[in-house]
Amino acid sequence: MEDLERHLLDDFQRDFPLTPTPFADMAQRLGVDEAKVLETLRVLKAEGKITRVGAVVRPGAVGASTLAAMAVPEARLVEVAEMVSTYPEVNHNYQREHELNLWFVITTPSQERLQAVLTDIRDRCRCPLISLPMERSYRLDLGFGLAWT
Repeated sequence: MEDLERHLLDDFQRDFPLTPTPFADMAQRLGVDEAKVLETLRVLKAEGKITRVGAVVRPGAVGASTLAAMAVPEARLVEVAEMVSTYPEVNHNYQREHELNLWFVITTPSQERLQAVLTDIRDRCRCPLISLPMERSYRLDLGFGLAWT
């Protein structure tokens, strides 16, 4: 992995510039131009090394969100997970070893849109779905330092 990729993946997980020109600011800090930063991030995404670049905000601070879980027949798990991932409101999904075996987080601008997305996913998948809205918040550090050898 290139040095630039390593720095982009490691240095800005917690220290992303909150300015009108964040990518230019990152580029200046790394000694490259903004186009190089943007192209490198595009390649990292295309290669599946990152899924997104964006802010993480406290749930409920903006819009509405929920954790959802579905009971999907094993034979349909990949198909349903791929379909769920097509919704821009779904920021990730994952398999769990449980009757409710597909879990995902949905974030929308409003409670009404949240309910519409949940209903649409349930109807399209034809699988039992439950919504598990947050009752109490916990702060989790989502930055993961990468070990370089």
